[in-house]
Amino acid sequence: MTELRADAKAYPHPHVREAWLDKVREDIIEPDLPIVDPHHHLWHDRPSGRYLIEDLAADLASGHNIVATVFMQCGWLHRPDGPEYFRPVGETEAVNACAILSARGAYGRARACAGIVGFADLRNPDLDAVLDAHVAAGGGRFRGIRHIVAWDETVIPTTSVVPPPGLLRDPAFVRGVQRLGERGMTFDAWLYHTQLKDLLAVARAAPGTPIVIDHVGGPLGGGPYRGRRDEVFAAWKQDIAELAGCPNVYVKLGGLAMPVNGFDYHEDALPPTSGRMAADWTPWFATCIERFGVARCMFESNFPVDKGMCSYPVLWNAFKRIASGASAQEKAALFHDTAARFYKLPEG
Repeated sequence: MTELRADAKAYPHPHVREAWLDKVREDIIEPDLPIVDPHHHLWHDRPSGRYLIEDLAADLASGHNIVATVFMQCGWLHRPDGPEYFRPVGETEAVNACAILSARGAYGRARACAGIVGFADLRNPDLDAVLDAHVAAGGGRFRGIRHIVAWDETVIPTTSVVPPPGLLRDPAFVRGVQRLGERGMTFDAWLYHTQLKDLLAVARAAPGTPIVIDHVGGPLGGGPYRGRRDEVFAAWKQDIAELAGCPNVYVKLGGLAMPVNGFDYHEDALPPTSGRMAADWTPWFATCIERFGVARCMFESNFPVDKGMCSYPVLWNAFKRIASGASAQEKAALFHDTAARFYKLPEG
């Protein structure tokens, strides 16, 4: 791992506190609106707490009309042995097993993990062989790759993959992103706002690959970025506008309830209301919607990571407040259609 600056700071995910989250309850806004949640994880081995299919099912049944979800790689249940490059296929195997049970109604009406995004090292010369293994393990649900690139010299990575700096500028990595598109697969880009210019170069070099920016591009708000939100927003907004010019790039609206973003809801006596989150996040989400249009934007939960700061029903209420002025067609795109189309989810 590349040495970080002495003042670099870790931002671990807050532990999920159900009793604290229960202190704020709200009536569900527009409970019949169909939703695809295109970004969540499963795990049992994190300091922040476990989140297995049963826990996901409980959140999905908490009031909103979640019809399907997409699992996002997080380093869960990799194979314990065998070639190193192929070990992440174990995650796809485990998630597909959960998806099979969900499809048979074991966990309620929602089709949990209807799409699966796994991990593969995009620099691997044998990338195709690893992708073939993911496809075989995914039971028709495997959709693409997230190879985490989030790196900033002031942040100690706490993610499942610790990337080197400059990964987006690595020609081998760019070739891997291009290969995903050639194979009809997607690329999820989890990065910080300081890396958006690098992603722009990748998007232009791989115009045939559908790319989605996770968590509105990771605007940093802690450490040396604390107290500089206006400055960060201005730089982020300019880069987002340029990325919106690439028709293969989409954006996920969510993921801001993480310590690295600096909103720090987890430090308060009460969890945030949907109104508070909507007020805090509207500038970021509205900018993305304005630039990308609803056909390239999708709301996401980022659970259970964001569950350290807010509950599932209150989070989706916040999204609905942000979209309150949208038409029925626009809401359908933001909450369901864009995600379903991007990840090629089956109908019904």
